[in-house]
Amino acid sequence: MKALLITFVLCTANLFCLSAQTTEIVSADIGFTFVSKDVEGSISGFKSTSHIDLDHIVQSKLQGSVSVATLKTGNFLRDWSLKGSKYFNADEFPDITFESETIRETEKGITATGKLTLKGVSKTIQIDFIKKDAQWVGSTTLFSSDFGIAIKKERADNKVLVQINLNLAP
Repeated sequence: MKALLITFVLCTANLFCLSAQTTEIVSADIGFTFVSKDVEGSISGFKSTSHIDLDHIVQSKLQGSVSVATLKTGNFLRDWSLKGSKYFNADEFPDITFESETIRETEKGITATGKLTLKGVSKTIQIDFIKKDAQWVGSTTLFSSDFGIAIKKERADNKVLVQINLNLAP
């Protein structure tokens, strides 16, 4: 009887594991708008160790980074300055990282809350995603001055809108 029960539990667990729909993030497109200067840009060099459980979103984990050296705004001199020690300090802090603490489904899509680390400063942010086929389209708002990157004197003038498109494996 005990062997039969163990066999049943193992088979049930295997069926559950086989039926779980999981995927990975294969690439990402990340853009930003520095509102007060009306400057748009992008950042790349995306790496991820995320795990997405489509059947149980709360068990998913978003974890990834982008390379500060890839920051582009369409102006070479501005890009060079932003990567320098006064702003992003790419030599000392080459990556911007995000690691989710919670992921939950909402009426509009998915919300990931976690730690964004930029220039050695970690802050909790929330990213709201909408599911579109094999892509999660997300956005968040942050203030660069909260991370030690004060482009302008007033916090409100350091507002940055971030757009994140995560491309999921089929």
